[in-house]
Amino acid sequence: MITTERLELRYFRPEDAEAFSAYRSVPEVARFQSWNAPFGLEEAQAKVASFADGDPLQPGWFQYAIALDGLLIGDIGLNTFDNLMQADIGYTLAQEHQGKGYATEAVGGLLQHLFVDRDLHRVSAEVDARNVASARLLVRLGFQQEGFRPENTWFKDEWTDDLLFGLLRSNWRRTAG
Repeated sequence: MITTERLELRYFRPEDAEAFSAYRSVPEVARFQSWNAPFGLEEAQAKVASFADGDPLQPGWFQYAIALDGLLIGDIGLNTFDNLMQADIGYTLAQEHQGKGYATEAVGGLLQHLFVDRDLHRVSAEVDARNVASARLLVRLGFQQEGFRPENTWFKDEWTDDLLFGLLRSNWRRTAG
C-alpha cells in the first residue's frame, strides 16, 4: 500500500499474528499503550483478522502493518475523522527494531501519503508525557507540541500527563522540503 526506502505499510495478514502477539507481549512495548502484556496469540489472531477487514479510506480507525522484508515489525493506527480531512495517529514498534529509524521512516511515509495522496489538512497525535522517544519522533517529523494536560488520563492504575501534537499539511511541506 505504502512503501518507503526500507519498509512497507500494508494490510495485516493472518501470518502476522505470531509476531504481533510477540511484540505486544513485551512489557516495555506495552507500557504506554492501551493493552497489557502479555498479549496472547488468540487475541492477536482476532485483532489481525479485524484489522485486515478495515478500510483506510473510510472514517474511523485503520491499523497499518509495518513490514521489513515482508515480516511484521510494528503497526500504525490511523483514525480518520468523518470529514476525511483530519486524522489522529499512533504507532508501535517491536523492541528489537527500535532505535534504527524504522518508526520515523514508517510514520514519515504515512504522512507523505496522507498529505500528498489523500490531501489531509491536519494530523494529530497524543503521547504519554513519559514516552520521550515518541515525542521526539513527532518533533523530528515536524509536529508541534500544542498542549500539555497534567494528570489528564487515568491509565493503568495511575494518572498520566498527556502531550498533544499536531501537524498541518502547510507546515509539513515546509519541513519535508
